[in-house]
Amino acid sequence: MFSFVAGFAVLAGSFLTRDSHLERLRTVVDGMAPGGDADALTAASAIVFWGSMGAMLLVILLEAAALAIVNGRQGWVRWLMIPLLLVHVGAVLVAEAFLVPEGDGGSYVWLLWGTQMLMAFVGLVLLFMPASNAWLRSRKRG
Repeated sequence: MFSFVAGFAVLAGSFLTRDSHLERLRTVVDGMAPGGDADALTAASAIVFWGSMGAMLLVILLEAAALAIVNGRQGWVRWLMIPLLLVHVGAVLVAEAFLVPEGDGGSYVWLLWGTQMLMAFVGLVLLFMPASNAWLRSRKRG
């Protein structure tokens, strides 16, 4: 659960500082395709920013749904969480170019993302421990 808090903290911080991100992205887009008109630069920057935010949010929500299924004692979803964690790492590496601000703010984003990835990995490992297997096999009978 703390992994989700760290991920949402990055998304909330990125949302609150979206104007500076969008301005920085305008210069990045202009550097990639110099000479574009201002409206195209603004649109491309917005697509990149909101697309990155949406991808990160989607991955976090999919992980939360998988965790909810595990809490319902469905052990099969543990295997689905392995590639989902790999997709999350890939999404972080792609979004890094668009959501990590320069300076000290960027180090905080990396700290939160690193914490998020570490906690998600540890949680996934714990789901494969013998005690977790026993818990998943036991069913509440009522």
